[in-house]
Amino acid sequence: MGKITKKRKEALSKIDRTKLYSVQDASALVKEIASSKFDESIDLAVRLSVDPRKADQMVRGVVTLPHGTGKDVRVLALVTPDKEAEAQEAGADFVGLDEYLQKIKDGWTDVDVIITMPSVMGKLGPLGRVLGPRGLMPNPKTGTVTMDVAKAVREVKAGKIDFKVDKTGIVHASIGKASFDADKISGNANELLQTLVKLKPSSAKGVYIKSIAMSSTMSPSILIDGKALAE
Repeated sequence: MGKITKKRKEALSKIDRTKLYSVQDASALVKEIASSKFDESIDLAVRLSVDPRKADQMVRGVVTLPHGTGKDVRVLALVTPDKEAEAQEAGADFVGLDEYLQKIKDGWTDVDVIITMPSVMGKLGPLGRVLGPRGLMPNPKTGTVTMDVAKAVREVKAGKIDFKVDKTGIVHASIGKASFDADKISGNANELLQTLVKLKPSSAKGVYIKSIAMSSTMSPSILIDGKALAE
């Protein structure tokens, strides 16, 4: 077993492992124990009582975090020439089509989100092996395949994220930065949690939200009391 660092020991000493914290208290505590020199990301891990192998229990959705992610999201708009000006004015970092399709084919994936149009999706199909594993393939369900390219770009830049339960039944999402005020962290956390509650599959049995853990990039996790959520 690796040696526990002094900083981690100090962080662990501030967390009551027998306690379930409120979202607000956890948000304040995670700021306190995030001690790295860089601005750590704040993450939520929510375990759901669903079986992702069953189509009617796959939990997936989008949420616009009210205080943004704190991250400069790099957006590529793969659009036809008539939509290029619209995408650029909305704030897309990269705009074009064939030249970027070739760059992706050559291995370039230095973006966070790709937004495109329905008519372009056919050209993206052959790039699925490159984009899929990196979570970059546009999807109508997440609003990244649309004719309203400007709206999609603005929403992503403002803090819209998509999430999906993994094969173990956990939803992982980054909800801000350690430099955020505790109120902003809790506001973003509550927005995600309430969205998950609304997406509860009718076939999910028992307690839907089994556990919630908040952590920063380098900190131990803080367990949150999910009973307060309206299920």
